[in-house]
Amino acid sequence: MNSVSPSAAQYVGDVMQDELVDIRRQQGSFRPRPSQVSDSTRDTTEEPDEVDKLKAKFISAWNNVKYGWTIKTKTSFNKISPVHILGQSFLLNNEDEVERFRLAFVSRIWMTYRKEFPQLEGTSFTTDCGWGCMLRSGQMMLAQGLLVHLMPRDWIWPDAHQLSDVDFEVFRSRSPVRAVGIPIPSFATSRMHNTPEKTLTTDNLARMSQRKRPEYSRDKQAEAIHHKLLTWFEDQPDAPFGVHELVEIGKSSGKKAGDWYGPSIVAHIIRKAVAKTFVVHNLAVYVAQDCTVYKGDVVHQCDLLQSQSPSNQNNHTWKSVIILVPVRLGGEALNPSYIECVKKILQLDCCIGIIGGKPKHSLFFIGFQDEQLLYLDPHYCQPVVDVSEVNFSPESFHCSSPKKMPFNRMDPSCTIGFYAKTKKDFESLCSSVSVALSSSKEKYPIFTFVEGCGQDYGLEGHSSNHSVPTAHILTPHTVENSYNRRNSDEFVFL
Repeated sequence: MNSVSPSAAQYVGDVMQDELVDIRRQQGSFRPRPSQVSDSTRDTTEEPDEVDKLKAKFISAWNNVKYGWTIKTKTSFNKISPVHILGQSFLLNNEDEVERFRLAFVSRIWMTYRKEFPQLEGTSFTTDCGWGCMLRSGQMMLAQGLLVHLMPRDWIWPDAHQLSDVDFEVFRSRSPVRAVGIPIPSFATSRMHNTPEKTLTTDNLARMSQRKRPEYSRDKQAEAIHHKLLTWFEDQPDAPFGVHELVEIGKSSGKKAGDWYGPSIVAHIIRKAVAKTFVVHNLAVYVAQDCTVYKGDVVHQCDLLQSQSPSNQNNHTWKSVIILVPVRLGGEALNPSYIECVKKILQLDCCIGIIGGKPKHSLFFIGFQDEQLLYLDPHYCQPVVDVSEVNFSPESFHCSSPKKMPFNRMDPSCTIGFYAKTKKDFESLCSSVSVALSSSKEKYPIFTFVEGCGQDYGLEGHSSNHSVPTAHILTPHTVENSYNRRNSDEFVFL
């Protein structure tokens, strides 16, 4: 692992230099040392030996320090171009619109590194710092899907308006195409009061802080659901979507704690986690194969009329569905021809985000302004929250600091998420996403919708039966050969 002193880390634009470390070199420190001498007295279990435990503790301690501090700066938005967040649009040319944008952003669920949680089984890890960022991004996408599944679409976290820190600035850009400026804030919220700040618009910010914020009525039922949802992601072994459970599920795909998880592997881990639990009702997760969504397979998972006898049929004849599509948007770097298509997708109501990021540095993308992606960053280490307490604070699960990065720095490997509540919504999703996909300048779209089931095209079963994804961009008439390819996170363009 590359050693970077916290005091030497700097922000250049919106990229923190010490984040550009090679995770794979770090992984080598976590692997058990091969036994060179037979020792009959040595424990035959696969528990890590004392040296490995010390290594893991040392690296975990360093990561806790590395990701446990921040540089407090501000990001910037312009007043001319709209900001898009998962189907919502905000033109930041007045205080009411700025406030509406801030509340919409803060209400997203934010998952970050955590420390001091119970040891992951078979390891010495009590933190996921340095390796669990893709799992955290996957948690954020699943949480967004659960929010729209369980809550009203326009739900706002009631305590969001109490966060008084203004962690971004709005200015009038000379060019609506370029909206960069002040470095990005790093997870600054009302729980960090110890760092003084200077702003370029002191008078305006003072006016906004003095201005009475709108009061939001507290829906006790929605608040209870919000708190319950967060308990499902608790960093405890029995939490259905906690890091312990996700790591355990990942073992069937050859992954273990300390490994790098790719976006397509995480998509299948999410699918298995939802299928395994009983805490979420009337929800299925479908993972696309070969960059193709087979409508017949989705219907097979969601249409309860096919699996119920007439006497058992009830009013809920269709399961809501989260559709996850692992894709590759270029070779070594993002193909610029796909940028417009990604923008169109992020403007859809049915989109629940994109997990991807920069190479070996996962992020959760939720929107954009001009040529800048808007994202939530899991690379911040926080103490574990005991969600078993009746009145635990959900504040550490919400971020008040929007962060941006240029599209051209996006890693081409990512997973796109969608949600459809009803069968009619699914049909609308297929139509609207297909229109968005047609905006690509490339000959082959990012992915496609195909009538029928995967096995109709020669695939062995449908995607819900696959533990490890294959991911190739194929035209429908070539799909029948795809199941002979090896399972991996690699993508092949034809």
